[in-house]
Amino acid sequence: MPVKVSEIIRLIEEAVPPYLAEKWDNSGFQLGAPEDKIARVLLALDVNPVVAAEAREKGAGLIVSHHPLFFKPVKAIRFDRAEGELIRYLISHKICVYAAHTNLDLAEGGVNTALARRLGLNDLSILQEAGRDAYFKLAVFVPMGHLDQVRSAIAEAGAGWIGNYSHCTFAVPGTGTFKPLAGANPFIGSIGEIEQVQEIRLETVVPAKRVNGVLQAMSKAHPYEEVAYDLYRLDNPGAAYGLGRVGALPQPMPLGRFAEKVKDVLGLAALRFGGSLEETVSKVAVCGGSGADLWEAALSCGADTLVTSDIKYHTAQQILDAGLKFVDPGHYGTEAVVLPELQNYLRSRCRELNMDIEVILSETKTDPFEYL
Repeated sequence: MPVKVSEIIRLIEEAVPPYLAEKWDNSGFQLGAPEDKIARVLLALDVNPVVAAEAREKGAGLIVSHHPLFFKPVKAIRFDRAEGELIRYLISHKICVYAAHTNLDLAEGGVNTALARRLGLNDLSILQEAGRDAYFKLAVFVPMGHLDQVRSAIAEAGAGWIGNYSHCTFAVPGTGTFKPLAGANPFIGSIGEIEQVQEIRLETVVPAKRVNGVLQAMSKAHPYEEVAYDLYRLDNPGAAYGLGRVGALPQPMPLGRFAEKVKDVLGLAALRFGGSLEETVSKVAVCGGSGADLWEAALSCGADTLVTSDIKYHTAQQILDAGLKFVDPGHYGTEAVVLPELQNYLRSRCRELNMDIEVILSETKTDPFEYL
C-alpha cells in the first residue's frame, strides 16, 4: 500500500531533525507535493539528470538526497538550461525531492558517525560541538488499569530515555473529571453527565526530535477518545550534536597502511594524503565533506590524523606544519557512506510501522572526478 511522502519525511526528521541544519543551509523538502503517495524511495548523494532518470525507471516517487537540489535562491527556471530541464523532468514525472544536508552531517548516526564506523574507529566523540538537543516534559492522564500500556508505548517511541536508562517515568494518582457532550463517544461516562475517574498522572521526558512519534504512540495506546496531556519545553541540556567525530584505531598503524585502509573501505580509485608513510596513526578525527577548517579542532582534541576532503594547498601546509597528518579521500567518498545507514534506518522504521515501502540505493555515481 503506497504511503504519503510526508510520512517518509517524518521518519527521516525523527532521526535528523531540521533544527540541526546550519542557518546557511537549505535542507528539507525541495520539490513536489508532500501528500503524494509513493511505493518506493531512492536514496542518492546528489540529484542530477541521471539520478532523476534512475528514479523514474525504478518507480521511485521520492528522491532523498544529501546535497540539496536548490542550494542558492532560484531567480529563474529556464527549460533551455540544464538545471531548468532537470526541474521540468522531475515535475513532469511527479518525482518529489527531499534533502537532508547539514542536519545529516551533525546528527548522531549521520554522515560523520557512518564515516568513523566505516574506518573502524572506537570510543567516538564529537569533534566540534554545535549545540545540544532540547528536552520536553510530557505529562499525560491515564485511567487506572491502562498505565502499563501507555507507559510502554511512549517509552518504545523514545520517551523516558536518560543516559543508559530507558522507561524513566514518574506516576502519581488523582481524580479526573469531565462531562461528555453531544457527539462524543466516551470510553467512560455518559453524555451530559459529569464523570469522576481515578487516574494516574504519568510524567516523563522526551527529546525534541521524538515528540511527534511519542504523541502518536501515546494517542494510539490511550483508551480515551480525547487524551489530556501537558507538553512543555525544559532547560535540561540534551545530548550534544556537532561536526565531525574523533576516535581511536583498534591498533595503531603506519600512515601508509592507514591510507590504504581508507582507500579500500571507501571503495576509491585514489586519494591524497599528507605526512610520512612511516608515521604512526592512532587517534583519528574525521569530517565528511569539506572539513579542512576543522584541523585545529582535531589538533586540540589530541588527534594525530585528520580524514576529510577538499583540502586546499595552503591549508595542507598548515596542517603538516602543526604536526598533524591528513588523508583526503574526496568529497563523494567521505559522504556516500551514510546512504546505506539511512537505508537501514528507514527500512527498520517502516517495518515497525507496517508501512509497505521499498527503500533503495541509487546506483549512479555522482562523483565528478576520475583518476588516471
